[in-house]
Amino acid sequence: MCGRYAATKDPAKLVEEFAAVDLTEGRARADHNVAPTKNVVTVVQRHPRDADGLVLEDEPAERSLRIMRWGLVPFWAKDPSAGSRMINTRAETAKEKPSFKRALAARRCLVPADGWFEWRRTGKEKEPFYMTDPSGDSLAFGGIWETWRPKDDKDAEPLITFSILTTDAEGQLTDVHHRMPLIVPRDHWAGWLDPDRSEVDELMVPTSPAVVESLELRPVSSLVNNVRNNGPDLLRRAETEQPVDSLFDQP
Repeated sequence: MCGRYAATKDPAKLVEEFAAVDLTEGRARADHNVAPTKNVVTVVQRHPRDADGLVLEDEPAERSLRIMRWGLVPFWAKDPSAGSRMINTRAETAKEKPSFKRALAARRCLVPADGWFEWRRTGKEKEPFYMTDPSGDSLAFGGIWETWRPKDDKDAEPLITFSILTTDAEGQLTDVHHRMPLIVPRDHWAGWLDPDRSEVDELMVPTSPAVVESLELRPVSSLVNNVRNNGPDLLRRAETEQPVDSLFDQP
């Protein structure tokens, strides 16, 4: 699964990295401990609308940074509390689930991240790790999003929410957890974000072994366990009793 991640880059850097325009309206904040229900930056690509709100499908789609809340609230949900249970979506079954299949076909996003946290369980102990690209490039998690409004107030401000797709862990990541975020490679970004593309089987592929092996798996402080803790210290390597490489030696 993916239940916590870091997203610290300012919109100006993400605009350049994702070739997008900034529509975050000054609401983006660096966050070293992103938790469910927080508002964070995502990347979408949508056709413009006219003054009446109608989609101009003949106009080219524009890629932009937008703020969304983590935890998908389906359009048919009675209230937003459903989002806390839908922070992740299994990529293997997303096309079959009523909560996700509509969004997967028409409303996909990328979720920029510096890296994500996962906990390895050993007996009763849980050891936190931080998975990141040592090059400093953002990881682009595959996501889906929805718009929700209360049924008794159609004029209410819409709530825009998203969920991160997950797949079986690969390679060295299996030593920490059996699931991982779906990392969309750069050459698939255009197809993933294309609002006119409803068939995505070719894009729903496991993260390549090369990408997985390039990641740094960094043991970090248990401070990350508390969602109230934040700041660069959460991303620093923790002291271990044995070299980290030996933790992931392959037979």
